[in-house]
Amino acid sequence: MLRSMTRPEYPGAERLDLTEEIHGHPVADPYRWLEDPADPRTVAWAKAQEQLVDAARETWSGHGRIRARLAKLLASGSVSAPVWRGDRVFFTRRAADQEHAVLLTVDPDGTERVLLDPMALDPAGTTTLDHWVPSKEGDLLTYEISVGGTEEADLYVMEAATGRTVDGPIDRIRATMISWLPGGEAFYYARRLAPELVPADETHYHRRLYLHRIGTDPDTDVLIFGEGRSMTDYYHVIVAPDGRRIAVDVSTGTKACNNVWVADLTTSTADAPVLVPVQVDVDAQAWLRFAAADGPFPDRVYIHTDRDAPRRRLCIAPADDLAYENWRDLISEDPQAVLEDYAILDGPQLEQPLVFAVWTRHAIAEVTVHDLATGKKLRDVSLPGLGTVHAGQYDRRINVRPEGGHEAWFIYSDFVTPAQICRYDARSEETSLWAASPGAVEVPPVRVRQLSYLSKDGTEVRMFVLDDGSDAGATRPRPTILYGYGGFTLSATPGFDSAILTWVQAGGRYVIANLRGGSEEGEEWHRAGMMAKKQNVFDDFHAAADFLVAEGLTTPEQLGIYGGSNGGLLVGTALTQHPEKYSAVVCSAPLLDMIRYERNGLGELWNEEFGTVADPEQFGWLLAYSPYHNVRDASSGTDYPATLFTVFEGDSRVDPLHARKLAAALQHATSGDRPILLRNETGVGHVARAVSRTVGVVADRLAFLADSLGLGTESLAE
Repeated sequence: MLRSMTRPEYPGAERLDLTEEIHGHPVADPYRWLEDPADPRTVAWAKAQEQLVDAARETWSGHGRIRARLAKLLASGSVSAPVWRGDRVFFTRRAADQEHAVLLTVDPDGTERVLLDPMALDPAGTTTLDHWVPSKEGDLLTYEISVGGTEEADLYVMEAATGRTVDGPIDRIRATMISWLPGGEAFYYARRLAPELVPADETHYHRRLYLHRIGTDPDTDVLIFGEGRSMTDYYHVIVAPDGRRIAVDVSTGTKACNNVWVADLTTSTADAPVLVPVQVDVDAQAWLRFAAADGPFPDRVYIHTDRDAPRRRLCIAPADDLAYENWRDLISEDPQAVLEDYAILDGPQLEQPLVFAVWTRHAIAEVTVHDLATGKKLRDVSLPGLGTVHAGQYDRRINVRPEGGHEAWFIYSDFVTPAQICRYDARSEETSLWAASPGAVEVPPVRVRQLSYLSKDGTEVRMFVLDDGSDAGATRPRPTILYGYGGFTLSATPGFDSAILTWVQAGGRYVIANLRGGSEEGEEWHRAGMMAKKQNVFDDFHAAADFLVAEGLTTPEQLGIYGGSNGGLLVGTALTQHPEKYSAVVCSAPLLDMIRYERNGLGELWNEEFGTVADPEQFGWLLAYSPYHNVRDASSGTDYPATLFTVFEGDSRVDPLHARKLAAALQHATSGDRPILLRNETGVGHVARAVSRTVGVVADRLAFLADSLGLGTESLAE
């Protein structure tokens, strides 16, 4: 039964009479002052909001049980796929009692050692290990660490045999991809320009590509590429196994295309490569990889691309002439499955060199093996269930030894299986468990169904529906969380999630909708949910809600929605477009003011996904759905859903100002008693965090939704 509510006493928030004219259209912004976190009015208002959350938390009867269950499920820990370099292996592992994953190596004699433990660096748990890359020989390792969730990392170089730091720090590093040259004396990397060289509001941008030699002052690093290019460009270098060639990969923000140049380092040098264009100003993506010089096809370049193949294909081309007309399909596009990744198995142990390929078909992983010479499919590889082969280091889904070999390692999980590392042996054609998550957990019964429904324009959309299966054969409505993301090519696929399992064990339903904007069905699916077509994403979400109600799986009074980041924009738009469809909302780290989103955080990286206010037509798209600008007038009598915003002070991607402004607008406008709450957390950011911090925010999310939707939590009790 839904709990009766009393309208909270919201803190006062001045409504400015502030209206700007943009492209001839008046745009009101009554809470502009909440953009400044240091404004005394903002400080006082935010403190009062925290007091509201603290008081509300005391009334969430299931909070303690939810928190305890989450902690037990997160005790599964984690383990990463192994990265082999030379005679050494590297991986991360988080044991049941650890706050962060620890970076380890196994020495040539089989001894396992800790290389870096974030908690040893910072017992408070606010320091995170963001990335790490061993050299080709495995004797050195770069690692990047940041503090407080900011993702503003410093880069260091460690000697693997001793754990001794031999270089660094190099600052102004964020999400940079390290590319070592053979010999371990130098690597390519991207670094932002010094703050004094760029405008104050552009310090998050302006990367350049450099070559760094170990032990030298990074301010003397050689500039390789990037001068005069877009301030939102990202750079990555792919180095051939023998170091003879490199490819420079450049993407502008999150635009779904890239430019690629190659250089022959036998005719030019590592610090002055002569770059020849391969793909420039083409509306497609292409990722190059060079064949091993001692392999069966040493002159090949492998090209994983969606060019003329929105579900992607694998092409080959001669290294000395990479013109598009020379690209030839090795593995052609599948009409229904997306080619996610591949790896080459061409070691001397094999009679026939192979391609190991990972696909997703309607968001569910498949693995196939092909003849490297012809691309002919030879066999399917069995997976433990209907799940996901996850991306690991630098978004690779398959790890192999760089010298080839006959083995492949990958991370697998599904809704009831914690992430585990599987090993495929091409000699025996068998897949085995290489490493399980280190903690043993009791997983509750879960029934998983993949259902289809029609969106507003008739497009078929799929969803995963999870419950405990206790009403098999019936469709008893239950308190339900509907989750979606719908953007940036990110797909919603099966995975072990303590929040989902806790909700299902308590008797609720959890639904994950595969909305347009992701890449569940390839690049066309992505583009059908971006820019001028962004409303399709929201329509897919509304249609999912309608379907669940029509099928008797839930009711509007029992339906809650949750999303974070771009998914926070999704649920923010959902609650302002159709507040009557949803009873409760959790909106995490969201974009909500789409007229000013480019001015804060990393907003300018995303105008290729959403559009820019600078363009009159695109401004119109943004204003049409911007949640902050579509809150109804207080005189409308709109009873908005119970809403919990969760934001993080260290978030350098999405500024918490978005949630502050919409929270104030909803608190002013809603006519009902359902609460509008804002939860702010310090010391964490958009992504990585200590386990105890994860338990805290997820427990609040689920307890709020359980309280709002009438879900009892007695079944979680010991």
